[in-house]
Amino acid sequence: MTGPRTETAVGAPFFLRGELVEGNAVTHRSRDLGVSFTTPELALDRAVHPRAEVPPLLNVPLAEIIDFLVETGERLRDRDNPFVGDCIDRMSSTHVLPRPVLEAQVAGAAAYLDRRLLHAVVEQNFPDPRALDEWIPKRDFTGRESFVRAFAPRLIHVLPGNSPGVAVKSIAQGAMVKAVNLFKMSSSDPFTTVAVLRTMADIEPEHPIVKSMSAVYWRGGDEAVERVLYRPQYFDKIVAWGGGDAIDNVIKYLGPGFQLVSFDPKTSISMVGREAFASDTELERAAELAATDVMILNQEACVASRFVYVEGNPADADRFAARLHAHIVAKAAAAGDARPLDPELREQVDMLALLDDDFRVWGRTDGKGLVIRSDEPVDFHPINKTANLVRVDSLDDAVRFVNVATQTIGFFPFERMPDYRDRLASGGAQRIVRLGDAGPSTIGNPHDAMYPLHRFVHWMAHEDGGEE
Repeated sequence: MTGPRTETAVGAPFFLRGELVEGNAVTHRSRDLGVSFTTPELALDRAVHPRAEVPPLLNVPLAEIIDFLVETGERLRDRDNPFVGDCIDRMSSTHVLPRPVLEAQVAGAAAYLDRRLLHAVVEQNFPDPRALDEWIPKRDFTGRESFVRAFAPRLIHVLPGNSPGVAVKSIAQGAMVKAVNLFKMSSSDPFTTVAVLRTMADIEPEHPIVKSMSAVYWRGGDEAVERVLYRPQYFDKIVAWGGGDAIDNVIKYLGPGFQLVSFDPKTSISMVGREAFASDTELERAAELAATDVMILNQEACVASRFVYVEGNPADADRFAARLHAHIVAKAAAAGDARPLDPELREQVDMLALLDDDFRVWGRTDGKGLVIRSDEPVDFHPINKTANLVRVDSLDDAVRFVNVATQTIGFFPFERMPDYRDRLASGGAQRIVRLGDAGPSTIGNPHDAMYPLHRFVHWMAHEDGGEE
């Protein structure tokens, strides 16, 4: 939404192909808080890298790219980095997360720029990583010869607003596939991406990585911008994160030569077996692990659990709900985040609290932590430290609620995971982990049921026939 400019609005500069662009010509409002921020006018011609020009990173060895990313990570972790400090100062006014959480997010994101981690990501995504650097000769069983390369793509990244760390990861991945990258920043965080790129430019302003990167903001759905940029003449793929509206908006522009790699809306859940009630100690352990998954990024992340399926009788379910609520409240207090639920969600929860036969509620809608116990999942999206505990007679009954929008499943007890993983995968789930371990991910594993870097590149074949 664009509104009248105010003197107090925080400024969000752009970064276009290696150059910082400042200005306050346009005023926008952040999605969650409705806070004003200003940006320069978006010069669309500067956001596009002409197809007649070979991508700047094409012939830069992957080893050199990783060296530069590692050095960037070191600079981001430097407490005296002025770009990071300025970024957090500005983002604190537009983002729903408390400043300490934002600081931890940005600092933690720099850990992605680790040499061993980056090599592992490439090696898991590409059977032969040499394809990023050169044309790989092949010969089929008929004797026909060819060359294959993972060619540098042209990517638009539609970044999410819930996690500043995604900016660091997206920049690194875009660099490793040698892409020309345009990052559409979110209204909650139109700062982190530029802070990282400014750090890179401070290391070496003419580096091909720096020249391959642009970061701007426009209001999602603005046809004056998107009808120009979302074209195969300029870009190969959109790498889109975000909610249903963001993905639906992108889909209408897809067509031959212009594809979507979607990290679309996902819901993560927990499954807790009756073994949790073997003792008070085991109950406390399982409830604390479940609260850990609920409270990932204060329940703003896709991997944060929303629904906790508990195998047991009603009395056991209520015991678990009480302990889960206590742990969520403690974690929320430690994070310093006590935002009340938005009015619509608050009204829905208040109505449920009146239906004693079907629902029971622990806590209030004051943003300090809430658990809703029911026999069927609620028909709204739990968020802001709200968990829906669904009682089931058997975890087999919970499997029917798994679908293609189910991302991560935290499971307890751990030894029963192999019994369920095939059925969960068949239902559409993409990841099963130990309860309490939804946040960290095994380096190089698939994300949202795919190897993203393999999808990003433009696979090009040069066929040279067979023997004469």
